[in-house]
Amino acid sequence: MGRDWSVIKWYHLHKPLKMLLLFWVLALASNGVLSGSDSDESALLEFKRSVSDPSGVLASWGSGGSGHCSWFGVTCSADSRVVAINITGGGGLISPSVAKLSELRVLSLPFNELSGEIPREIWEMEKLEVLDLEGNLITGSLPSHFGGLKSLRVLNLRFNRIVGEIPNSMSGCLSLQVLDLAGNRVNGSVPGFVGEFRDLRGLYLSFNQLSGSIPNEIGENCGQLEHLELAGNFLIRGIPSSLGNCGSLRSLVLYSNFLQEVIPVELGRLTKLEVLDVSRNSLSGPIPLELRNCSELSVLVLSNLFDPIPNLTYSEGDSSLGQSSPSDEFNFFEGVIPMEIAMLPKLKMIWAPRVLSLGSLPSDWGACENLEMVNFGHNLFTGEISDGFNYSACPRIPSKSGYRLEPFDLPSAYLSFFADKAQAGIPLPFIGDVGGLVVYHNFHGNDFTGPLQSIPFGVDRLAEQTVYAFLASENKLTGPFPGDLFEKCNGLNSVIVNVSSNRIFGQIPTEFGSACKSLHLLDASRNLITGTIPSSFGDLTSLVSLDLSWNVLQGSIPSSMGQIRGLKFLSLAGNNLNGTVPISLGQLHSLEVLDLSSNSLSGEIPKDLVNLSNLTVLRLNNNKLSGQIPPGSVLGNPFLSSCRMFSLTVPSSDPQGRSGDSLNYVANSTSPPTVEKWNPRSKIGGSARKEVTIFTDIGVPLTYEDVVRATGSFNTSNCIGSGSGGFGATYKAELSPGVLVAIKRLAIGRFQGVQQFDAEIRTLGRLRHPNLVTLIGYHASETEMFLIYNYLPGGNLEKFIQERSTRAGRAKEFFTAGLWDVGPHDDLVEVLHLAVVCTVESLSTRPTMKQVVRRLKQLQPPSC
Repeated sequence: MGRDWSVIKWYHLHKPLKMLLLFWVLALASNGVLSGSDSDESALLEFKRSVSDPSGVLASWGSGGSGHCSWFGVTCSADSRVVAINITGGGGLISPSVAKLSELRVLSLPFNELSGEIPREIWEMEKLEVLDLEGNLITGSLPSHFGGLKSLRVLNLRFNRIVGEIPNSMSGCLSLQVLDLAGNRVNGSVPGFVGEFRDLRGLYLSFNQLSGSIPNEIGENCGQLEHLELAGNFLIRGIPSSLGNCGSLRSLVLYSNFLQEVIPVELGRLTKLEVLDVSRNSLSGPIPLELRNCSELSVLVLSNLFDPIPNLTYSEGDSSLGQSSPSDEFNFFEGVIPMEIAMLPKLKMIWAPRVLSLGSLPSDWGACENLEMVNFGHNLFTGEISDGFNYSACPRIPSKSGYRLEPFDLPSAYLSFFADKAQAGIPLPFIGDVGGLVVYHNFHGNDFTGPLQSIPFGVDRLAEQTVYAFLASENKLTGPFPGDLFEKCNGLNSVIVNVSSNRIFGQIPTEFGSACKSLHLLDASRNLITGTIPSSFGDLTSLVSLDLSWNVLQGSIPSSMGQIRGLKFLSLAGNNLNGTVPISLGQLHSLEVLDLSSNSLSGEIPKDLVNLSNLTVLRLNNNKLSGQIPPGSVLGNPFLSSCRMFSLTVPSSDPQGRSGDSLNYVANSTSPPTVEKWNPRSKIGGSARKEVTIFTDIGVPLTYEDVVRATGSFNTSNCIGSGSGGFGATYKAELSPGVLVAIKRLAIGRFQGVQQFDAEIRTLGRLRHPNLVTLIGYHASETEMFLIYNYLPGGNLEKFIQERSTRAGRAKEFFTAGLWDVGPHDDLVEVLHLAVVCTVESLSTRPTMKQVVRRLKQLQPPSC
């Protein structure tokens, strides 16, 4: 998935085949068959002249009087005939003189920046068995006619610039064991004649422009086939059931196509299958129970919100493989993963975010689970998370570095890839590099209930330096915090926990700081946690990010917080904290974000806070603090006095001594005081205009101040829905008794400029339709943007879907009367799923309008 591990040489994926060919070449070297060594030497020197040699790897060729059989990269038979060339590190063109080496069996020139077309003469060679030109800049197309290569076993042209179709002339290469054209610009269809290659072990056609269907013929003579990779193309229709005949198949990789229909039950006959990836297609139906027979299955990927397509640029301004995006995921399966599949003894990874319909986790995950990577995010699962975990004495999980010791091991490559992507994709700030994720459990965005249970795996299975991530935000978890969650924490190198936006309550235990010394990130925001913050938090010396905002915490901020010297992110906003801001926070020199807003803090702002060199965001609004602070940042702080703008100057790196950027408080009466990178020419400041443009008269005054007052200064208690949405949060505002509006507060930075935004909103304000909410008015300035809509008490689409599913549990209940009876059921379910993915909170995972239109076009209406 991407060049970092997709570019695994064929002999890594086929180590036994590599050894077989190596022994064969050595056998040739010990058995003389023909004469002609002088002509071979002449051909080698001609080849040397055609290529560049910046590394000097060919320096020994033709110098010192040594024979050509001793030259670097050359292997000869007993009578000095050249049988193999294996060189990496050059460039230039491939000389036709190579074809003069009449006994050549192996031509391996990978990663040499060779350009131009493959000479016609090479396609006529009689005895060549291996042609490996991977990772070059070779252009042109495969020849439509050629008379040689009847003995060819390996054709590896992976990651070049080959264009055109796979010609019928290739059907004569009946001895092929590896055909690798991945990462080119090959178009046309997958040819049916590949089914005639009875010895084919690996077919790699990923990351091209192939279209049409996967031919059934592939499954006719596939008894030797071990790897079938067709990802990143434009393949349509279904997965052929004939693939169930490929009894030796170890990997089936079909992601990022347009495949439809269901996963064939015949795949359950693939008892040696290790990797099955069908993500980023348009598959539906149930997960076939027959997959329980795939006893070697290690990796199961049903959906994937990461973009797996490598960024291959073939020429300036041309990135032909950029057709995929993180939102190109339209699989939607019925039900949940059957328990029997989840119990497979070697299963290490299930990746299935936003792809399964309502249900719960399998009731039993077997007696010895090896699951390291689990992603069930955004599936609306119910029940308790802990229901499915029953770990006992199991094999130890290797460290992440252990995966990379075996580059030919595709399951390990998958685990490594998703570990990297998962770490980069955790939607929490300031994680940094924590050593690489090995165990990752994502249950975000479901409807799980019940209390927090102990970390759901056996710590005694883990190798040293293991990192564990438990993500269960936006559920309905209850019970005291932290419950038994950190019971096994101290056996880990690093722990990342996000349980935000749940219903967790209770007080934080006084000894919490000793419960998990390896805690690296904790987000328990937007819960119902009460009591005080224990001083033992200062013992969490590994902590980098702490978010306890928008709970019901009381008391003072413990001065021991200043002991967490590596802390980069600290948010305690939206609680009932009192007392002063501890002076010790000025010792947190790594701190980048500090948010103490919306509490009852008093006293003076510690001067040391403004001297923290890494601090970029400081929010102190809605407190009772005193002291001097920049203009416009006095909202909710009656004891603050305004003073002139001052800066925390960053030393300029300009050698001419010109002033560099400065860190400044930038705020106005509705935005929290914030320390940001500041452009002196920016219009941002305390004098931002505060007009509200009105499109529809609602009978009551509607000013900027009215909106701020009615939303409680945008207090989260007035939020509509469970999250902030892709562009910002929505608030309910009662302007006067009985007059309700919805305020969509937009995230600054989502738009290209106030003027463009202003023009677009004025156009929208003129639209009227009974199925559209009414845009009453808006405000737009450099520091604040919000829209004013009519308030709809029925809630949003997400709430509607969840309530309907709870009552009915049947897809037809989502649709108006009669529609389910006349419409194709599969298409209606697809449209429903499309509506769901269009309303997910994270903007990065929503499909674009272009993708939605493309998907709707794929749903063909019934013929009249």
